[in-house]
Amino acid sequence: MASSLLTRAFSGLRSIRASSSFAKDARQFSSHLRASSILLFAGVFLVSCIGACDRDMCSRFSPLTYPVPSFVWRASMASSSETVSTSTTQVMAHNAEPVVSADWLHVNLRQPNVKVLDASWYMPGEQRNPFQEYQVAHIPGALFFDVDGISDRTSNLPHMLPSEEAFAAAVSALGIENDDGVVVYDGKGIFSAARVWWMFRVFGHERVCVLDGGLPQWRASGYDVESSASGDAVLKASAASEVIEKIYRGQSVSPITFKAKLQPHLIWTLEQVKQNIDAQTHQHIDARSKPRFDGAAPEPRKGIRSGHVPGSKCIPFDQDTLLSSSPFRAELPG
Repeated sequence: MASSLLTRAFSGLRSIRASSSFAKDARQFSSHLRASSILLFAGVFLVSCIGACDRDMCSRFSPLTYPVPSFVWRASMASSSETVSTSTTQVMAHNAEPVVSADWLHVNLRQPNVKVLDASWYMPGEQRNPFQEYQVAHIPGALFFDVDGISDRTSNLPHMLPSEEAFAAAVSALGIENDDGVVVYDGKGIFSAARVWWMFRVFGHERVCVLDGGLPQWRASGYDVESSASGDAVLKASAASEVIEKIYRGQSVSPITFKAKLQPHLIWTLEQVKQNIDAQTHQHIDARSKPRFDGAAPEPRKGIRSGHVPGSKCIPFDQDTLLSSSPFRAELPG
């Protein structure tokens, strides 16, 4: 039986738009960013579920209220002209800077414990198929991470976090181990990649970062892309989707080599969100467009009502870029 990923890829319901995928004039992104910026956008990508937070099925929400950790991945600041250490343990330190540049990835791409994931995902109205686009062009050696498929199959809401077992099984199927350093990118710049960065962190994997500027910046930097996916890469992506389905059908899956451990302090339940509306001990951030925040524009997903969580602050994330620390801080209260 074909996996749901392959079914979606070849169903013909979405089409590849070359003008969107291979734009010649890619935006330029800053290479020197504060961790606070990427942490903001890593979480607020989840705000697409904010319109459904009054429904009991929405059980998890990213609070974006915890201090920014001082993770250091010193190798991330290396440029393509600098000497790269032959020690992979030095390249992939225990903790990772949240963002790395295209130059850094180009230098370290062939390191044996550097795994690259294409986590492209697009809003329903864009009519783009991320897996098809991955097969047409991706960073050499990258594997496809199915944002739609690697999720909780028991919820009727999209993109709810999978269980520890389901996430571990899917990541194992992709061939990723706990000692690996993971670099995530997407086809827009920085959009869905930040979501996958957050997922790895939620399940206890600290060696993960986002490629600054994603595939557009990689191409704008003059680096090569692979124009076809290997059979092994397609099989791994399909297998990751299949093991999720098996687990939620109660079937056994083996081997599961990746160890996942949920970090509950990185998520909030619906009840915590509701309690904070009255307590106001934390500031909720909504990264959707202002019209969606105000309820003037419909939600792109069916069945999700317009509006926002009371007391939340709108900081639209609609340019696919990261802010430096100064303008970001100016937007926050206090």
